[in-house]
Amino acid sequence: MLHPSIAASVEALKKDKYFGPLIRKHGLPELKRGTNVFEALVRSIVYQQLSGKAAATIYARFRALFPGKKFPAPEEVKKVPFEKLRSVGLSNQKATYILDLAEKFATGVIRHRAIPKMTNEEIVEHLTEVKGIGEWTVHMFLMFTLNRPDVLPVGDLGIKKGFQIVYGLRKMPEAKRMERLAAPWRPHATTACWYLWRAADEKKAVVIKRGRG
Repeated sequence: MLHPSIAASVEALKKDKYFGPLIRKHGLPELKRGTNVFEALVRSIVYQQLSGKAAATIYARFRALFPGKKFPAPEEVKKVPFEKLRSVGLSNQKATYILDLAEKFATGVIRHRAIPKMTNEEIVEHLTEVKGIGEWTVHMFLMFTLNRPDVLPVGDLGIKKGFQIVYGLRKMPEAKRMERLAAPWRPHATTACWYLWRAADEKKAVVIKRGRG
């Protein structure tokens, strides 16, 4: 079941000449709300700059360090030796980032219970205090864990490519141009971005198929 804000966004975007056809083609967006803030951020760190398959393997190995747990608490993660984290396939940097995240959650530097009440801008500022968590990671968290309805990650390559394809641009747009193009469908950017990603993925699949002859 769609989050009410996402459902409302779909209804609004159906009236847009660019997104109406995309909605008819790709159906309802897969934007399920997450519940565990710590888990979502750990997962985002693991998945940074990796293919989905490689990241999923490492993430599964990480979770296997805590048998019988749905997901470990920050206090449990911060006790894991650095080399043990490295042994599941995490880089030195990512192991450091995850330990830093666990420490900041455990000590209350990250006020996770207050996060749902913060504005998007406050959440970006708050979470980027953690090593390895930048604006893009927080944007993904806002979209896929909190289901905030109006997030536009202008630094995301797939979003740039989606704008280029959907709007028939000669090249991928800069942030200011994306903001201008998005103006008619704000405050529904999160749902719009899901369709921009679908457009980019579809184009990529066509190119690969043509390349194979």
